[in-house]
Amino acid sequence: MAELDEVDYGILHLLQSNARDQTPVDMAESLPVSAQTVRNRIEKLEERGVIEGYVPVIDYEEAGFPMRVKFACTAPVGRRTELAREALEISNVVRVEEMLSARRNLHPLAVARNADEITAVTQALDDLGLRIESERLLRTHHHRPFNHFGEDDVSNE
Repeated sequence: MAELDEVDYGILHLLQSNARDQTPVDMAESLPVSAQTVRNRIEKLEERGVIEGYVPVIDYEEAGFPMRVKFACTAPVGRRTELAREALEISNVVRVEEMLSARRNLHPLAVARNADEITAVTQALDDLGLRIESERLLRTHHHRPFNHFGEDDVSNE
């Protein structure tokens, strides 16, 4: 597998910043390549699986799901990936992080309208055979795109 170069990293950063409103023409203005090169690179990044998809960032509270609960669960190490996939199929579970550890190795995130929905998720996780170590109500989260260059600006000015 060929390594990514600065153009690829620039494209990834720009897509993470605002994929919805970034056209290849817009990206080419920030990068030292043409819009067609940007299109080709994006296609190759998608084919290689570097870009897995484009998803919106949802404010679940504004969408009517004021409760967000992050679980810390322990799965048998040999079944960790299988149980992560099964946990993701549970209604109201929107993400599952798989950790490289013997304990607390699955972190499902559930969104809900009320405590009854959270209780149903808790029961479903338990029914899978996961040991629930903790449940924490998430207040908020902060995120930013990863800048592969370690600078504030991705352009070559």
